[in-house]
Amino acid sequence: MTDMMNGPMTGMLMAGCGIAILLVGAVLVLSVMALIKYLRRPA
Repeated sequence: MTDMMNGPMTGMLMAGCGIAILLVGAVLVLSVMALIKYLRRPA
């Protein structure tokens, strides 16, 4: 089971984690920008 650590499964897992982090970051940035636009709009 040692070659699983250096196999393609670890790379796929790391890529999946990176993509998930990027998606979460993009959603956070978009929601913050929308909130700022909404708050800056004159009532």
